Amino acid sequence: MTKEIESPCVSVCQLKGDLCIGCGRTMEEIRHWKAMKRPEKRKTVKRAEERLKKLLRD
Repeated sequence: MTKEIESPCVSVCQLKGDLCIGCGRTMEEIRHWKAMKRPEKRKTVKRAEERLKKLLRD
């Protein structure tokens, strides 16, 4: 059995535009998280991490 990919949510649900500044996901990604397949979740987590890094630099 494959390990479930946990949501990057850190319970700091605050939006800046369409982006959550807590987890780095877009509203669309948050809405579709449960329906995403494992590869899509991995890509989403990676993109969210990159967005958060960029937010911290700005």
